[in-house]
Amino acid sequence: MSNQILLINNIFFLLIRNTLLDMTINNPIFIFTVITVIWFMPGIIIRRYKEFEQKKKKKKTQADAIQKLYPKTKD
Repeated sequence: MSNQILLINNIFFLLIRNTLLDMTINNPIFIFTVITVIWFMPGIIIRRYKEFEQKKKKKKTQADAIQKLYPKTKD
């Protein structure tokens, strides 16, 4: 009895898995979207990181320029 339930459950799982694979892998729009995301994501991530670094560098340069204008007094 337990074997039959496991067999039915496995067949059901395989049927669902095959159906989902057929609906996704064989769908050209899905494949186009996946390839597009894989293609552009590294560029987007690198661009955001570079912008963050550039803003940080600009703030540091600004802080150094202000520090030169208003030096600390030597008391």
